[in-house]
Amino acid sequence: MLAELLSTKDIILDMETPSQSRLLQEIARHMERMHGMPEEWVFQSLSRREKIGSTALGGGVALPHARVKDLQHIQVAYIRLKSPIPYDAPDGKPVADILTLLVPKEATEEHLRILSEATQMFSNPQFRQRLHTCSDAEQTRQLFADWPVPA
Repeated sequence: MLAELLSTKDIILDMETPSQSRLLQEIARHMERMHGMPEEWVFQSLSRREKIGSTALGGGVALPHARVKDLQHIQVAYIRLKSPIPYDAPDGKPVADILTLLVPKEATEEHLRILSEATQMFSNPQFRQRLHTCSDAEQTRQLFADWPVPA
């Protein structure tokens, strides 16, 4: 399900950003550029969600997600940072793998299913290890499509 929503244009490898706030700004900028979503709406939605509680899972992974007004369908983006950044993770480790999920206000059930699938993926050490060896967006997208990863 997640792989069906993730296109190669929404996979960014080796992004450099100094902080969580700047990361959220970069995500918002990307969503405006690629999908015409107002940058300010995306940034505010993601920032508001992070204020409720960190979306970092631990193990270097964060799943920033938010409902965005007037969004027609779910948007997903994967970002691998060149250098990990602090992200208020439960294990205290910095984050380098970011999967962003933006959903319409009414997509509650699908939103939860996608978050659950993403959590399972990123909790799998083999998946994360293979993700870090991907050299381009197509290879990265294929890894998501091949989930679950064979042992």
